[in-house]
Amino acid sequence: MIEARHLRVLRAVARTGSFSAAARELGCTQPAVSQQMKALEQSAGTPLLVRAGREMRLTQAGQALVRHAVGILAGLTAAEEEVAAIAGLRAGRVRLVSFPSGSSTLVPTALAKMRAAHPGIRVSLDEAEPPRSIELLRGGDCEIALAFRYPEVRGADPAAGAEWEDLVVRPILSDRLVGLVPDGHRLAKAGSACFADLAGEPWIAGCPRCRTHLVEVCESAGFTPRIDFATDDYPAVIGLVGAGLGVAALPELTLASVRPKGATAVRLEPAVHREIVALTLPDLAQVPAVGAMLDQLADAAGR
Repeated sequence: MIEARHLRVLRAVARTGSFSAAARELGCTQPAVSQQMKALEQSAGTPLLVRAGREMRLTQAGQALVRHAVGILAGLTAAEEEVAAIAGLRAGRVRLVSFPSGSSTLVPTALAKMRAAHPGIRVSLDEAEPPRSIELLRGGDCEIALAFRYPEVRGADPAAGAEWEDLVVRPILSDRLVGLVPDGHRLAKAGSACFADLAGEPWIAGCPRCRTHLVEVCESAGFTPRIDFATDDYPAVIGLVGAGLGVAALPELTLASVRPKGATAVRLEPAVHREIVALTLPDLAQVPAVGAMLDQLADAAGR
């Protein structure tokens, strides 16, 4: 196997014309240069140098190897510099996938801080709800997935709690659910309500994961919700409630970037939270740029 250090010595010998001159240039001894040239010729399987008087001259094979060595060593130097830049957070790339309400609240602050601290790192953003975002992470389409899950409810799928077992989980935020009712609703001025208080209401449901959890929570409270409308778009949920078309249970984070027009938030009891986390693969967690982005996401949530 031809080693880079041998190519550097060969190039020095070709440039200086002797082992002793090459040794002075490289800051080593003449025997060391001789030994490395012998090792290189053994790897190449043919002589690379011939002695002509006091000078060493390249054979045809030696000339070919020196010619290629220039590009090889230049590419290796460039690679070493690029890796050092990535390790030193002067360069790199992080692909982030986030659910929509995270994209509009936590992510902007985290991205702004990341750019200020490490301007050489490029961060891209795409949106996907879990479990799709987790599939993208495992499929190599992103380095970080900002995701969420709800606590298990009686009768829920027991496998749901195992979906992150092979991932590095960085806790970001515990996001409490609040009730959303039309301004003129009987509970609008109550301040708080139980899920059972909303048993007879038409419901506006969110994304599939949120919808499934809503049904589980309501059934644990003794009723099955009548879902009249369902949408992945939280502003649409808020708009439908504001128009008097039903009630909803939304994470507090969704109300941070949308002003509920015609709707009032009420505290729901008992308290239910969704767990917001940043997920990555164990190997990716060792990449400096990924670690820095995880830190900024946690800082954006005040963690």
